[in-house]
Amino acid sequence: MNFDLHTHHFRCGHADGSIRDYIEAGIAAGLDVIGISDHTPYFGSPSEHAFPRIAMAKSEFVHYVEEVLSLQREYAGRIDVLLGIESDYFPQHTELYRSTLAAYPFDYVIGSVHSVDEVSIFNKSRWKGLGPEQKLAAKAEYYRLIAESARSGMFQILGHIDAMKGNYPQFSQIPASGEIDEALRVIGECGKAIEINTSGGTKLCGGWYPSDEILERALHYGVEVTFGSDAHLPSRVADQREQVAARLREIGFRHWVYYKRKEKQTVAL
Repeated sequence: MNFDLHTHHFRCGHADGSIRDYIEAGIAAGLDVIGISDHTPYFGSPSEHAFPRIAMAKSEFVHYVEEVLSLQREYAGRIDVLLGIESDYFPQHTELYRSTLAAYPFDYVIGSVHSVDEVSIFNKSRWKGLGPEQKLAAKAEYYRLIAESARSGMFQILGHIDAMKGNYPQFSQIPASGEIDEALRVIGECGKAIEINTSGGTKLCGGWYPSDEILERALHYGVEVTFGSDAHLPSRVADQREQVAARLREIGFRHWVYYKRKEKQTVAL
């Protein structure tokens, strides 16, 4: 059972291609299951389209859902199209996001921390002028938010849990192993999955998220894993999926999971 749960499309403003393009790319890549998981609108903002190059407009949300469901019916028997969404985790807007997302029949929701102290985790400038203690504080807050997102119960999957290294590879050397272990412990206790996300190869850090070291610790804490290319181009659908599966087997994982109607589906590696 081959799957990829993390794909985007033109509505978010920073991806190319239609939803159909990603589904067709999934078929070409030999997938049995493809999840469409574009970014939610910024529900916490009063604006209709707060960040046009980051997330879809609020008015597009229902059209997104309707299009995925329509294509799900059209492609039945050829590939299983899942209705997913990638949602930011904003503690101050938790209940708004929870109630809004609950109104739609999502197969799964990916929860991603994209900002810490109101600055994007991918913003290279956020690290300029910071001393070791300030860098450690930023990393600790990142993992505190990830643990909090697991406790929220809003998500089946937690997205790219070391993506703060994306445009700042030195992030991995900031000594915050205690905070990472605590986040993984909470994720395991809450029964959430983390994704192996291969989009790190498009950033300065290269490779994928999370690191092998974090995956080894995730296994220790009983954390489930899933796969997502985080494709923003149809050509990246299922990117490095087989290499990821091989590495997971080397680390000691025996299965990975995906979600349909928010029910966990277990697939042998």
